[in-house]
Amino acid sequence: MSEPNWTIYVERIRDHRDRDAFAAVFSHFAPRVKGFLIKGGADAAMAEECAQDVMVTLWNKAHLFDPSRASVATWIFTIARNRRIDMLRKERRPEPEDLNWGPDTEPDQADILALQQETDLLKSAVSKLPDAQRDLIEKAYFGDLSHREIAAQTGLPLGTIKSRIRLALDRLRHAMK
Repeated sequence: MSEPNWTIYVERIRDHRDRDAFAAVFSHFAPRVKGFLIKGGADAAMAEECAQDVMVTLWNKAHLFDPSRASVATWIFTIARNRRIDMLRKERRPEPEDLNWGPDTEPDQADILALQQETDLLKSAVSKLPDAQRDLIEKAYFGDLSHREIAAQTGLPLGTIKSRIRLALDRLRHAMK
């Protein structure tokens, strides 16, 4: 008994939403896709879910099948491989950390005082910078502009912007010690 021409079946699915053609493709390929995924390391439940997803994709995207580029089997197993990769990525994606609901605990007064002192020291150090450096630091860190945006805004060469910011940061580092 010869193998059916699966391309004709996919074309019937594409052109006529032919349920009988889909049932034939499904009954032939779904178990093979599941076996392929299990051999590739998927557990039975993931393989079953992935095979179902592959078949739904075939139904919904039959119009994308191009018989000049691949056989139906190659196309289906490529979809299966890609779905498996997507599922593995989703599985390995870390869960977001628990969000704290309700009021935060009050910060320690010593921490508040230390932060205030650092803030005052930083303000003082920034105010003592040469005007050209202070202006660039303010644009970069308080104005949230990139070096390129600052260069466009001021007309200064990008290298000059970077050098002045680097010198200013070095001065601030020493002032904060």
